[in-house]
Amino acid sequence: MNIKNIAIIAHVDHGKTTLVDTLLQASDTFRKNETHDNRVMDSNDLEKERGITILAKNTAINYLDYRINILDTPGHADFSGEVERIMGMVDGVLLLVDAYEGTMPQTRFVLKKALEHKLKTIVVINKVDREFADPDRAVDEVLDLFIELGAEEEQLEFPVVYASAFKNTSSLSSDVSTQVPGMKILLDMILKEIPDPKVDIEGLFQFQPALLDYNDYVGRLGIGKITKGSVKVGDQVNCIRTDGSIKSFKVQKLIGFIGLKRVEVTEAFAGDIVGIAGLADLFVGETITKGGNEERLPLIEISEPTVQMNFGTNTSPFSGQEGQFVTARKIEDYLFKETEKDVSLRVERVEGKEEWVVSGRGELHLGILIENMRRLGFEFHVSRPRVIEKEIDGVICEPYEDLQIDCPSEYIGSVIEMLGTKHAELVTMHTYENQTRLLYIIPSRGLISFNTDFMTATHGYGIMSHTFLEYRPKEKIGFLGRKLGALVSSHSGPATTYACGQIEERGELLIEPGTEVYEGMIVGICNREEDLAVNITREKQQTNQRSSTKDNTVVLKRPKAMSLENYLEFINDDELVEVTPKSIRVRKVILNTNDRKRYDAYHPKK
Repeated sequence: MNIKNIAIIAHVDHGKTTLVDTLLQASDTFRKNETHDNRVMDSNDLEKERGITILAKNTAINYLDYRINILDTPGHADFSGEVERIMGMVDGVLLLVDAYEGTMPQTRFVLKKALEHKLKTIVVINKVDREFADPDRAVDEVLDLFIELGAEEEQLEFPVVYASAFKNTSSLSSDVSTQVPGMKILLDMILKEIPDPKVDIEGLFQFQPALLDYNDYVGRLGIGKITKGSVKVGDQVNCIRTDGSIKSFKVQKLIGFIGLKRVEVTEAFAGDIVGIAGLADLFVGETITKGGNEERLPLIEISEPTVQMNFGTNTSPFSGQEGQFVTARKIEDYLFKETEKDVSLRVERVEGKEEWVVSGRGELHLGILIENMRRLGFEFHVSRPRVIEKEIDGVICEPYEDLQIDCPSEYIGSVIEMLGTKHAELVTMHTYENQTRLLYIIPSRGLISFNTDFMTATHGYGIMSHTFLEYRPKEKIGFLGRKLGALVSSHSGPATTYACGQIEERGELLIEPGTEVYEGMIVGICNREEDLAVNITREKQQTNQRSSTKDNTVVLKRPKAMSLENYLEFINDDELVEVTPKSIRVRKVILNTNDRKRYDAYHPKK
């Protein structure tokens, strides 16, 4: 069968996964009586809950006499490592751009990677039926971006398809009235514009896994494109490791992909994307060959992590009460196992401690890792995220990012003021339809803990997107952590309604009456800059004296609702987030109130 290999790339929420749904429906992949869910490629529970793609995934459709292998990629900058490693598997990309939002920071990143790999690009202007959509402006922005990224002359002649993936319509014209049902126009464009795989069918077998999966029956599965020759089940092959060593193994299973199904095949040929099982410790970027071919393919280059956190075994008084996996060995095994699947993740053991430094591409990247561990039954604590600094030519440098803000013009003043305190540099500012777009260059550490304040300042209407730019010399910037102090419990026991009512005037509570607390646990946000030790377990004194107000009901405000990401943004350097399958708590590193006061007296905040 003739083969086309494509990846769908775009900024987050521009409609990649919805387009894959539509292409699956438009092809001959499903029977007429076969049903499937929306956003079928988002198979992970967290992906379904958050409405984002976290892991790159592949599928295939049959159209006319072609098999089109499709890779759905994440749109969030924190998961851009998933995009980088699949570029070598495909021969062209569909670049999706929202007809209203236009090009966004992640659009720049994914297009840059496609141009570096000399991939043919088909631009799909999606959501043309959206209110205030401007497809022509979106195309102009894409062209400007191609020129800005140094695209070659032939790359500037990109074909454009206008579509609404949600309504399953497409057209070659920007006029919405010309939209016709179905995706035949886009599928025909793929067959016409995307080149056939550049492979050697007659050569000795060569294959490089770019994605990893796991199956309970066959173990680890390496997914990638066969660049040379063919392979059969039972063949003896060699795996050329990243360090140059060679390990032989037998191919136990060959897995092909069609629609939502995985199909076992007996033989696969150059140009196709398949999964190979047989080696328990197969890793991304290694080369699998057969016979006398020991030519190693270039290693897959992945951008370095920019943010890191400390993971450690839970040391709070509640340790071991709610988690199934609490020991250092279990946590370490899981973290290092994750690095084998997620090539953007780095893990290092802290010498002499039950702690690990975990590095990733952003707060969301590490937050997803924490949430997955929590759901699997792990119990541990994590520190505040911090940026990774580098020494370049003898100068300490820190990461900077491109930041794009879209929000109603009425809130723009407070947003600009907030970014000024983060040492962000304004590049451009555009206003249209009562909406303002700001482009900034900002130190990555200025973005840590910024999202919550930003959403509050814009009343939830703001949209913030950012992507890594470069390393620059580190500047002297003041304290960027939480400005307000914390209400810290000085006693252990259940929180009482009486004590909560007394403490409310000191700040905003994070817990409800009846919640079990321990000394050093943070129970609220203080309305002053200093931390305040409070006894939230105090009972009302019982006396035989009568009072005219004794029967008054205590009415408490609802505690502030906080998610895992909110807690990670909330904590300062002297605090930790305690994560268990049932609870998320925040605490001080030093639990004892007197010890903490002595430490703070000699170590003031910088």
